[in-house]
Amino acid sequence: MATKDGNPLVTVATYGVTGGSARVRIHDWLHFLDIEAVHHDYLGGGENGLRSIIRGLPRLVHAELNLRRLAREVKTSTLLLSREASPFSNGGLESSLLTGASRSIYDFDDAIFDTHARGPRKLWNKAKVWSAAITAADVVIAGNEYLAEHAAKLRADVVIIPSCVNPPDYVPKSDYALAEVPTLVWMGSPATEPYLQQITEPLLAVHSERSIRLLVVSAGSRSLGELDKIVERVAWSPQSFGSVLAQADIGIMPLDDSLYARGKCAYKLLQYGASGLPTVGSPVGANRGVLEAMGGRYATTKQDWEQALLDLIASEDADRSALGKHARDVISEKYSFDHWAGVWRSSTGI
Repeated sequence: MATKDGNPLVTVATYGVTGGSARVRIHDWLHFLDIEAVHHDYLGGGENGLRSIIRGLPRLVHAELNLRRLAREVKTSTLLLSREASPFSNGGLESSLLTGASRSIYDFDDAIFDTHARGPRKLWNKAKVWSAAITAADVVIAGNEYLAEHAAKLRADVVIIPSCVNPPDYVPKSDYALAEVPTLVWMGSPATEPYLQQITEPLLAVHSERSIRLLVVSAGSRSLGELDKIVERVAWSPQSFGSVLAQADIGIMPLDDSLYARGKCAYKLLQYGASGLPTVGSPVGANRGVLEAMGGRYATTKQDWEQALLDLIASEDADRSALGKHARDVISEKYSFDHWAGVWRSSTGI
């Protein structure tokens, strides 16, 4: 399928469909709108950690050469780039791709401008990649107001489109009666699991007063330290993510109040809301607005987290049901693909 201007669509990302940003900001949109594209996703995995890069070394050379060839051949295509094209770039490659295309869109959903690499990765400056892409693209889409404010320092025409969900993909919770051991759930990537450990103390305090289970839906397998005693891991999969959340009673999304965390797009909260779950989250960045809209609970201090969770557990089934159903309605009305489709299509020209 061609774009509105008749050009074929090419997408570029450093992650494949199992990578959170690429899936949510590219693949889910194209699937929802039934749009075909040629995808370039570097090594094709869900992350580009050192081990993945070493295992994929022969394919890495091919990926780098392929991106440079693409920069020469993309002049008759519309290009949609998510975050960065290569983990080994300082922005030149992204600039070549975006300026070389007939029409180019740069989409980002994290505070890439505030990324601090360690070790050899310091050689490839993510802030330079971000600024080069912002200035080179015909259209820039940011995932929230905080990200857009930073991009606006380099250009004035930044479009804000939040990360979206498709509520019909999620099984809505129907039974709000608590089991003997209530279940909290956290869904996310291995890279964001450390946020859970920041609320170890209040989670264990709740557990000591009322036994709880913490369902961690992730591709990760690392220890979460003291939390391991209450953690049950479920591997994230595209087949089951939409049904597993409804098995829980409360969705949680802790963050620290760092510059990088302020750029997060509250995607976990959107998923919990689409499943009809009451939520507790840190009021950081986009989280605050989503929590306010859904009727979720703020938690900033350890005491806040402990009290908010205990209050929800002690509340009446009917009250949790009302919160969950209200959250699902809000997601459908404000954060769904259906709601934002017109803006996305008019902004991208796709």
